[in-house]
Amino acid sequence: MRILITGATGLIGQEIVRKCRDRKIAVNYLTTDKSKIKSEENYKGFYWNTNELEIDKSCFNEVEAIINLAGSNIAKRWTKSYKDEIISSRINSLRTLRKGLAESNKTVKSIVSSSAIGIYPDSYVKYYQEDETEIDDSFLGVVVEKWEDTAKELESFTEDLAIIRTGLVLSDHGGALPKMIGPVENYIGSALGNGQQWQSWIHISDLAEMYLFLIENQVSGVFNGVAPNPVTNEKLIRSIAEIVQKPILFPKVPKFVLKVVLGEMSKVILASHRVSSKKIQEEGFNFNYTILSAALEDLIL
Repeated sequence: MRILITGATGLIGQEIVRKCRDRKIAVNYLTTDKSKIKSEENYKGFYWNTNELEIDKSCFNEVEAIINLAGSNIAKRWTKSYKDEIISSRINSLRTLRKGLAESNKTVKSIVSSSAIGIYPDSYVKYYQEDETEIDDSFLGVVVEKWEDTAKELESFTEDLAIIRTGLVLSDHGGALPKMIGPVENYIGSALGNGQQWQSWIHISDLAEMYLFLIENQVSGVFNGVAPNPVTNEKLIRSIAEIVQKPILFPKVPKFVLKVVLGEMSKVILASHRVSSKKIQEEGFNFNYTILSAALEDLIL
């Protein structure tokens, strides 16, 4: 099998590429940086410019499935120009793929596109499943709705289209976890806001496995990319502290301080999303990390 991956050099993409190599799955990847193009037998790079909807259509050669992870990082201050980039980077990537597939008269067996649990409204009490119809009225809700609607425009180019709504990805190679570990190790770690917001997390290995599971089993539909047992932000921070054997000395960081420091982007860490993994499990997917403590021990120790 050969898979085309967008965003292959990002946090999740790198983990998927590692797993593809373990499985002897060949990877084509798209990059906006021509200096990052490699041409190995099982790892080939191709240029694209999503702002211009430009793509090297030879990237589709021998490809049976596509994984789309492209999109600018949301964990940066949301100026108006950067908010525009967050949306356009996601929408234009999908439109560029669609244009390339159409012009190549190409279809594939499976397409799996990334999304986010930010589509769900902020709630301390709801337990969200994929059939939820209410969409969060924040900027994130707008982004994810447009993202998913554009991904669904690829349905005519594949037998199976799946969308993964990703939660808080835990990794020792980057992302949120190292940013949480650092303050705890330096005795300044604490919960954020009231600490009671739900955090639906997932070990990066399980998330990468989920993408490949959907492709290998040709499964369609929208799935939550979260582990079975969400925790509160306070529980998450205290679990990290237990593993690194450091006390939590500081009080919770007030919401208004986070809003002053981070602006509108503070929504990402203050929003409460308790999200279910039941649907993907019913498809036969098995998590290796269902309990937070086991995931953290694997990543930290």
